[in-house]
Amino acid sequence: MKTALAITFIVIAVGFSSSPVVADEHAKHSGMQGSAAGVATMVDGLVKKVDKASGKVTIAHGPMANFNMPAMTMVFQVKNAAWLDQMKEGDTIRFMADKVNGAFTVIHLEHAN
Repeated sequence: MKTALAITFIVIAVGFSSSPVVADEHAKHSGMQGSAAGVATMVDGLVKKVDKASGKVTIAHGPMANFNMPAMTMVFQVKNAAWLDQMKEGDTIRFMADKVNGAFTVIHLEHAN
């Protein structure tokens, strides 16, 4: 009887821990999750500062739906360091950002017309 009860408990525990809700909560708290609220979308931005030495760019951007974030100015890492050579202060851009290794990172870049 005790063995059957123990096996039942293990089956329930394993089933619960692998449920999507629990896995999603684990990802949120462990930093494994990419976008906070969904797929990255294109956002309008204005380059405020390019810091090639640190591999970062400061962008005043519009709302970022995938992070449920209002418009603001913030610092981003870039997926491709060569992009820093293509940007200068005052440039109008469109970009996608995501969290890469816990840091907000520009993952796609286009210069606006």
